[in-house]
Amino acid sequence: MADGVATAHNDDEEAHVSSATEANKDDLGFLRDAVRTLPPQILKDLLSNGVCTRCIFRLLILHEEICSRPSLSTPILSAILHELTEHEGDGANSSAGETKDLIDTEHVQDFQEEFRFCRVCLGILQFVHNDDKGMLMKKHRASDFAAAIGDAVKQDGHNFDSFSLEVSLPPIVDVNEQAVWSYIKKKYGSQPWFREKYPSESIAVKDFLKLSVTNPLEKLLDVKSNESSFRIRLTYTLSDASAMKQPIHESNGCYKRRKCKSKWLRCAVDDLHLKREQNDIDFIKNSAGLHKVERHEPSRNSSIESGDDGTGFLAFPIEKVIQCCSLNFQFYKTPIYVGGRYLKYSRNVSQTRWIIDDERMGEASIEEIVGGNILPICQGDSYKFHAAGREDIDVRMLGTGRPFLVEIQNARQFPSDELIKDIEMKINNLESKFVRVKNLKFLGSQGWELMREGEAEKQKQYAALVWISRPLNNDDVQTLSSPKDMQILQKTPIRVLHRRSPLEREKTIHWMRIERIAGSSHYFLLHLCTQAGTYIKEFVHGDLGRTHPSVGSILGCRAEILQLDVTDVKMDCFQA
Repeated sequence: MADGVATAHNDDEEAHVSSATEANKDDLGFLRDAVRTLPPQILKDLLSNGVCTRCIFRLLILHEEICSRPSLSTPILSAILHELTEHEGDGANSSAGETKDLIDTEHVQDFQEEFRFCRVCLGILQFVHNDDKGMLMKKHRASDFAAAIGDAVKQDGHNFDSFSLEVSLPPIVDVNEQAVWSYIKKKYGSQPWFREKYPSESIAVKDFLKLSVTNPLEKLLDVKSNESSFRIRLTYTLSDASAMKQPIHESNGCYKRRKCKSKWLRCAVDDLHLKREQNDIDFIKNSAGLHKVERHEPSRNSSIESGDDGTGFLAFPIEKVIQCCSLNFQFYKTPIYVGGRYLKYSRNVSQTRWIIDDERMGEASIEEIVGGNILPICQGDSYKFHAAGREDIDVRMLGTGRPFLVEIQNARQFPSDELIKDIEMKINNLESKFVRVKNLKFLGSQGWELMREGEAEKQKQYAALVWISRPLNNDDVQTLSSPKDMQILQKTPIRVLHRRSPLEREKTIHWMRIERIAGSSHYFLLHLCTQAGTYIKEFVHGDLGRTHPSVGSILGCRAEILQLDVTDVKMDCFQA
């Protein structure tokens, strides 16, 4: 695997290594001075145990020095660290003249080391990953990695004035971080230099990556990073097969078992004793960076509890990594909303797409007519249709119209006011004439707030064509028109029991008014205003007594509803 990485990206590596002189010499000098303050023994320990250079700087609280210099390449950072470990005896007093000058291009070119995936970050801070085609990708600089992200963003076609960077890592990275930091504290925590300089924990891999990449991304994209609606998301994943080969050694009070949904991680901890018994003790004794500790009384679990392997040496808690993570770039915007009011003139158009047994119900849907015309303009991935309530397919929506929102997922364009007007005109000029929209507006991300304001208290007005089993008289008109804010009880209607909970609801009929129909004594128009959520059809015919009182029970005869229209939805949003 290591040879494959070197061979596949040989030209890339040579280009980066040969460009050492392009790095700012002041930055290199500053970094060398900072590294000289580090204790050589801990550097040698971490290097020999397969921890990458950026993780070492991160663990030893030099992350600001590295993250603020994204053009420094991995070979330069490695050379700086190896210089100090090779001259351990000279300590911090060694002068620039007594060691090799890292700013010398020839020295950097001569420096070579075998590539290994970092045991802690799994190659993430080495900028190594598998792409979506399974090809191994490697960058030497944070700035080069940022350039790859920037190119992908530009190809995706988004229009934005700022961005927010998100990073998702496999759970094992977090476990690795805690394990190696606990190892460092257990091994070096008693030393004065450690107690004086190092805090209780280091910056996380995720935060280090974001700090390293954000600044060069801002320059490449020419926008600032903030709490933006445009998100750049880096999702790192690790296959279960790979993760199973990376067990974590547990130590009482040191490497605590964490709750984790990953089955392989639980298995790794549960099988800890078996794994430890199979370790090669000779390798442990001879490995660089192992520290002699006090022996415990021999027992089955003594080596686990002390963190050693039974030979008196403190073993590094993370095993060799054989595969890096896969990386997926995602670029998306938080949803935007286009809102307004719709009117429905057909009694054969549903509010949303309605399919039963692969057969469409109705001629069309408001969702498809309205959302289907808005989505292409915003260049989004998909849309969702939301409305302030719904009417049945055979009920018209008239009057002021019903408030609605079209939620656009991952919109690449924000429509202008002129474009919104064009969309409104296009929908209203469709040949079908099923639907009309009004007061269309682009709402950004605050659409839900407008919809929710006053929704619980909204009232609705209706006009219903009613038939009764006997002639309508003047007393009937007075009886129905007199009640104000009449309370009714409605059980879940029989027609919707298959999809609604069987509940009893108290609703309010605010007022009713009768309009006679000339030449007919059995038919009349019932105009009424009710609390939102009232079942109007059931209020008319009674639903076999499940709604009480009803028009039928009030008049003492059979009543049926023949047609129903919604004439007003009393909400403040999207008014002219």
